[in-house]
Amino acid sequence: MNILFIGDIFGSAGRRMVAQHLQHIVESQEIELSIANAENAAGGFGITAPIADELFAMGLDVLTSGNHVWDKREIYDYLAREPRLLRPANYVAELPGQGLLVVRANNGVHCAVINLQGRTYMPATECPFRRADQLLESLDPAVKIRFVDFHAEVTSEKMAMGWHLNGRVSAMVGTHTHIPTADERILPGGTAYQTDAGMTGPYDSIIGVEKQTGLRRFLTGLPIRMDAARGQPELHSVVVDADEQTGRARAIRRLTIKGE
Repeated sequence: MNILFIGDIFGSAGRRMVAQHLQHIVESQEIELSIANAENAAGGFGITAPIADELFAMGLDVLTSGNHVWDKREIYDYLAREPRLLRPANYVAELPGQGLLVVRANNGVHCAVINLQGRTYMPATECPFRRADQLLESLDPAVKIRFVDFHAEVTSEKMAMGWHLNGRVSAMVGTHTHIPTADERILPGGTAYQTDAGMTGPYDSIIGVEKQTGLRRFLTGLPIRMDAARGQPELHSVVVDADEQTGRARAIRRLTIKGE
């Protein structure tokens, strides 16, 4: 079965790219499960309930997130009642939402989607490696297809997680840095891996932010308001082909669409 994962949807430009291209991707690539990281879908910082509903209406099955999921306080109640919007599982249990969802794909196969967050140069959280072990132990062994979005800053931590999960999940794809990496591969245990899926949003920018704003922040060191850019939108994603009987990945390929 084919699983689509769309890298961080950033602002209105990113949402527009998903609206314009998702259905064509699903049909042309024979996608059975569509996942996207949407923590920056609301103006580049956070997500709101109406935007989450909009993305689900476009055809996305599961939304993952990261540290910015908490930026809009109005999303807290939504997280508590909408299991299809995940937050990293290694935040404390007292927070709303969850980081694991078992969902039925279009072909009827039950699939687990796991959302974790790194700790290097990131907000303090519980250990994502041990939390991953706990989540996998809790899963019904009959759920063979297991997809992990690891939202982390440094490549070494993402690669470490890939090897930690090797042979235990169908795919682990990194998010957060908004820069797509060219290292997609199948690890020896049958786990599809990519360090970062990149961003779906405005690439005429500094990781989604207006260039002049970002430059001024680096030049002055001041806490300047960061505004989402709009130019040169691109959709960055990966398609993973996994064997639904064994859960092992057969192929992973990057899929990029450039907008106008």
